[in-house]
Amino acid sequence: MPPPPGPPLGETDLRRWRLCVSDVGRHVWHYLETEEEIATWPQTLEDEYWLGLDMNLQSSDGHFAGEYGGPMFLLPGLVIGMYVTKTPIPTPWKIEIARYLWNRQNKEDGGWGIHIEGHSTVFGTALNYSVLRLLGVDAEHPMMIRARSKLHALGGATGIPSWGKLWLAILNVYDWEGMNPIPPELWLLPDSVPIHPWRWWIHTRMVYLPMGFLYGRRFRAEMDPLLASLRDELYVQPYDSIPWSLQRNNVCQADLYSPHTRVVDMLFAALGMYEKVCPAFVRNAGIAAAYKLIVREDENTGYQCLGPVNKMLNFISRWIVDGPESVAMQRHREKLKDFAWMSGQGMMMTGTNGSQLWDTSFIGQALVDAGLSAEHKHHALCARILGWLDACQIRENPKYYRSAYRFSTKGAWPFSTREQGYTVSDCTAEGLKAVLMLQEESHNELGRPVSWDRLHHAVDLLLSMQNPGGGYASYETINGPALTEWLNPAEVFGNIMVEYAYPECTTSVVTGLRMFQQYDTYRSAEIDRTVDAAVGYILRAQRPDGSWYGSWAICFTYAAMFALESLRHAGMTHENSEPVRRACAFLISKQQTDGGWGESYKSSEQKVYTQAPTSQVVQTAWTVIALLHAKYPHQEPIKRGVELIMARQRPDGSWAQEQIEGIFNHNCAISYPNYKFSFTIWALGKAQRELDW
Repeated sequence: MPPPPGPPLGETDLRRWRLCVSDVGRHVWHYLETEEEIATWPQTLEDEYWLGLDMNLQSSDGHFAGEYGGPMFLLPGLVIGMYVTKTPIPTPWKIEIARYLWNRQNKEDGGWGIHIEGHSTVFGTALNYSVLRLLGVDAEHPMMIRARSKLHALGGATGIPSWGKLWLAILNVYDWEGMNPIPPELWLLPDSVPIHPWRWWIHTRMVYLPMGFLYGRRFRAEMDPLLASLRDELYVQPYDSIPWSLQRNNVCQADLYSPHTRVVDMLFAALGMYEKVCPAFVRNAGIAAAYKLIVREDENTGYQCLGPVNKMLNFISRWIVDGPESVAMQRHREKLKDFAWMSGQGMMMTGTNGSQLWDTSFIGQALVDAGLSAEHKHHALCARILGWLDACQIRENPKYYRSAYRFSTKGAWPFSTREQGYTVSDCTAEGLKAVLMLQEESHNELGRPVSWDRLHHAVDLLLSMQNPGGGYASYETINGPALTEWLNPAEVFGNIMVEYAYPECTTSVVTGLRMFQQYDTYRSAEIDRTVDAAVGYILRAQRPDGSWYGSWAICFTYAAMFALESLRHAGMTHENSEPVRRACAFLISKQQTDGGWGESYKSSEQKVYTQAPTSQVVQTAWTVIALLHAKYPHQEPIKRGVELIMARQRPDGSWAQEQIEGIFNHNCAISYPNYKFSFTIWALGKAQRELDW
């Protein structure tokens, strides 16, 4: 029997890829075409590590680059957006995107899921099948036959969720009549209306903003033979025979995570009738209002946009209005590179333009808390981290501030880069902590580049972000009523309509403010009140079994690490706190026989602790840190966890990539591969300092 065929378009020479770092954290992969280029730009160990060729090294500007992939619905936006706007896709990108999808195809059935570890869905399979065809893969390649078979077994692309329906409609292989309405006129509502889009969670409103624009324009790609063929391949019946209006609420059961409520179905029915009578002048006004905000989002973020989905929808919208040769499209095309991450398995699209601040702040804190920053040999590394954190802090509010419904950014640290420029509560707090630890606990050996005035700006911002219940949300305060969640139209994500308070975000702020108080008395009484209210929220968020549900990584082990850190800052440990004792008992009950901890992403989906098949180094590190925060008195379980971490370390000092670490919206996992460095180092160093060995 012949071996199974390799990647459908082959693979590039991995020795020709280079990661270029510039502009305070911007990192872009380049493919060198000539021998002269290779001779003048040698490959670094950092390049080799991420390509799977050889050690994770600090980038030249001081931050730590890393893959931020995992969701399987992002690449389709990149490729479809470039195809419909006739933007050339570089040949190395075509080859490596196809190879990535070949590597990530589910071996059992030939489909793709919503993320790299998920079961096959129509959302993942229909979109990524389309991507491969757009890249030039033949429909009769064996991987395509398997994928098409799985898609048809799931009922074909008519059952794709609404976000997928929209991408296929843009591509002109799905009819707009099969979409539930997304009227751009919602942006014409008075700001005081409780369901005005500005009150939605930031990712939801920034995605539905260009969705509404494109829906209002009914934009679709120019038909060509390839798209005509896709119309035949994606469905289980002839394209022209599909009753499109009956597909609006048709979502395959394999995809469905958050079913429509009766309220949203009634709303869609009313909007369907409205579409038949909508005056042209009202529609045009809605389109104009949406477009104005699209432009402001682009300019506020240096054309990075909040994330990859609204980036590509904005990309298409600007092409329609401004034209292919416009300055706006030149800038948009340049920033496409920031989302294309090259790995040993091929090229993916990242979940934002990176996780630069988030990863770098944790690595900086780990080096200090583990005692490594005090060693002279690590001073240069730590000084570069501090210098980058200094450069990354956002100094001013956005160009379009109130008019674009943006929260203040002055004093913030972002999730990724200063240019992308969005405030995130826990990123600001973790950036503040990292700066304080590196500047103050180094006894000035690394310098003090971040002034107290700028640290005060960060404190001002954090104090302004607390919600009435004491908790902290992600990007801004909670601005809409919880009942808005009844209007969730997305089917595949949960809790996306408004902001929510999170134990992880709240803990970061508590610990950041308490650390600040160790060195400065600025607004100290207000910080005390803020922290007291935040700790009250964290205690109320604890479940009866002692656990906390984590929303931004997997899952209960992650949340416990944060919650117990904040409670320790409130003076609550295993010795004097019943909630802390319950939390420790919960964690100890989940320790596996090898001494480690391991939790599946199913915990996040099902909201019940679900063991992974084997223990995981990252979650073991989180649990070790959590128990140390709690001052858990029995050292043996902690030592067993530490021993597992040490046993898994490879000869070069690194750890292998295990299961995916992150999550968002309950249902989509996302990769944080730097966690296996930051938290392992942190756990080992903290254990060495705090345990009797």
